[in-house]
Amino acid sequence: MSVRIGVAVMAALLALYIVLVGQRAWILLTSGDPVGVAMGLGLAVLPLLAAWGLARELHFGARAQQLGRRLEQEDALPQDEVAVRPSGRIVREDGDALFPRYRDDVEAHPDDWRSWYRLGLAYDAAGDRRRAREAVRKAIRLEHADRP
Repeated sequence: MSVRIGVAVMAALLALYIVLVGQRAWILLTSGDPVGVAMGLGLAVLPLLAAWGLARELHFGARAQQLGRRLEQEDALPQDEVAVRPSGRIVREDGDALFPRYRDDVEAHPDDWRSWYRLGLAYDAAGDRRRAREAVRKAIRLEHADRP
């Protein structure tokens, strides 16, 4: 639940940034000064990029959560016993030990979104967030392609 609160706070702050920068861009664009108009055009791009990034990340989070719930309903989430720190994070050595099994599962079933999702969880447990996100993105693409 605290992750959702964090996401909501960051989304709200980014939305505020988008509004404030957009307002400044509009002021510069309507100033009539050529330098101000050029700066306004430059500033107008920033909120558009921020909005695109925010929408993309929120969509990723929602889709990843949907796939996680689906795996949970299928009783297909990893059931490994691992040590957990007081913060709730898995002890990295335990995460590293689990990783080869899930990598082998993806190699055996490269078109199975469930295998890719579990690999993403293993990457996350091992502390490799970049690869975790890549694996979950692959799972989302594969699951989307499997739909009728």
